[in-house]
Amino acid sequence: MKIASETDYEHLQALWADLESGLGIILTHPEKTSHFVQRVQQYAVWMEGLLAQDTDVGLYILFQLAGNSAVGYSTGHALICSVLAHLTAEQLGMKPADRIALIHAALTMNVSMTTQQDTLAVQVENPTPEQSRIISHHASRSAAMLRVMGVEDPMWLHLVEKHHQDLPNDLLLSILNAVDRYAAMISPRSYRPGRSAVESIRAIRNTIGFVLVRAVGVYPPGTYVQLTSQELAVVIRRTGPNSHPDVVIISTPEGETLAQPRLHATKDLPVIQSALPASLVRVRIRHFQILQLFPAT
Repeated sequence: MKIASETDYEHLQALWADLESGLGIILTHPEKTSHFVQRVQQYAVWMEGLLAQDTDVGLYILFQLAGNSAVGYSTGHALICSVLAHLTAEQLGMKPADRIALIHAALTMNVSMTTQQDTLAVQVENPTPEQSRIISHHASRSAAMLRVMGVEDPMWLHLVEKHHQDLPNDLLLSILNAVDRYAAMISPRSYRPGRSAVESIRAIRNTIGFVLVRAVGVYPPGTYVQLTSQELAVVIRRTGPNSHPDVVIISTPEGETLAQPRLHATKDLPVIQSALPASLVRVRIRHFQILQLFPAT
């Protein structure tokens, strides 16, 4: 996909934003949503369609959203979990029925506490006793709510009901658990910044973590890195070895913003020195300029 102008970028961003907005409506008010199951299915197809246009561009937009804002956290979390689940399932060559159940579960696993999850994301204080109770019971309550809303797929319901349980022999559940944790760690809260993608993936020390790395890369598109030259860059495309992605350099070693960002392949010098969480990036970025430099697939 070629981003030729700021209008192209704004159009693409609007498509992802519309998806997130529509998803937010049904997750916040499921009891008021007609044909809830069909709406979830439609949003899953919408997500897959956008991602199919250019996976790296989609990941860029999503990781930028996840790493820079805690507003509307619950819906954004559901969307990025569904994308990560989809890519991980594809990496494993899963049959379509399992992949679809996994995506649907990722989109709806927190449906019983959407508003509360948004509140917790911006809350500095520890959870109140009532909030702790909601957190403890949200998985079973979400599954019960989905049954009432018309969900009949037993795998979808199972994954939602058990998504915080560690069942090593349940591959789909292990994927959902891993992407849930990973997406939560990269997203900021009022009381802490989001972690870098590398820090987040290191916290998932199991086979699924390695599969997730193969799917999105050690340094996923949309995340930030510091090069051995001390220049700051943003990752834009996964390449052969996932530790050597294409990046766009956006600042000088002294931290000054480049008027003209430049494309760089990190298989050549300078290489990546470290990953950076979005909270440490102070450079003003014009994303359409970055996406204009996307190398052709």
